[in-house]
Amino acid sequence: MSKLLLLILFPTWFTLENSCLNNEYFSSFPYELEAPDATLIMPEELKEVSGLGIQGQLLATINDEKGIVYLLDKTTGEVKKQVLFKDSGDFEGLEIVGNDVWAIKSNGTLYQIKNFLEPDPEVQTFKSFLNKDNDVEGLAYDKKNNRLLLGCKGKGVDKEGTPLNKAIYAFDLNTKTVGDEPAFLLTLPNLQGFLENCGDPGAKKKMEHVYVQKDEQMKFSPSGIAIHPITGDIYVTSARGNTLLVLDSTGKILYLERLKKSMHNQPEGICFDEDGTMYIANEGLDDLPGKVFVFHPN
Repeated sequence: MSKLLLLILFPTWFTLENSCLNNEYFSSFPYELEAPDATLIMPEELKEVSGLGIQGQLLATINDEKGIVYLLDKTTGEVKKQVLFKDSGDFEGLEIVGNDVWAIKSNGTLYQIKNFLEPDPEVQTFKSFLNKDNDVEGLAYDKKNNRLLLGCKGKGVDKEGTPLNKAIYAFDLNTKTVGDEPAFLLTLPNLQGFLENCGDPGAKKKMEHVYVQKDEQMKFSPSGIAIHPITGDIYVTSARGNTLLVLDSTGKILYLERLKKSMHNQPEGICFDEDGTMYIANEGLDDLPGKVFVFHPN
């Protein structure tokens, strides 16, 4: 088995530190990932729940077939309202910014649903160089930098030295454009090195076989992104490999954990309430419904 290391580049080559001293995540991760405080069962139309946002008492989500924003009670999961903005499409990510909802298709097309709680919201569409090969899934609001982060499950960038990579691009909310270079570039030349330097032996053994380099593909593929409202850290889920990755605002890896498959069968969306409560959405599997797990911080 080749040794593998996950590097985060922001925005150029970044050298991972060998020491993880003073990293609070390794001494006390703030969430019990195998013991949610609540489980919200999604209705049949949200079996393929994809993307999460939150505002006040409402969770916003979407499925990956119709352009409908579903507004749910964040404590019960009950659907309170539906907002139709597009008849059909492969919608993968969703975020709330002020009075607007932003939704993204896998081909990178963004939809701004203005004043989404009003009876007749206006919808604007924004396209970029991203396309179906990038397979965009994650969408997060970066308030500090007034931008949206777009996580690509598919192709990252085509450059020498980065045959295995996944990219997170930024959509500037002022200019309404996607930057040419990734805000974060995730590469996989040697994951094992990170686990040996920064993870405990149990985590290393549990995860090393998940990220074996095979078929020139990187297994970690962003499916959901959210920024913690208190720490500013970036949480990224990957449905492939069932992984949760935490970065700081510079792109340094803080935490990496494989989620329990029997519970998180396909983590597709993530968001945070103002107090740090974390929500992770999972698509349904076979006869099982879609679910949103709720985690209060320790």
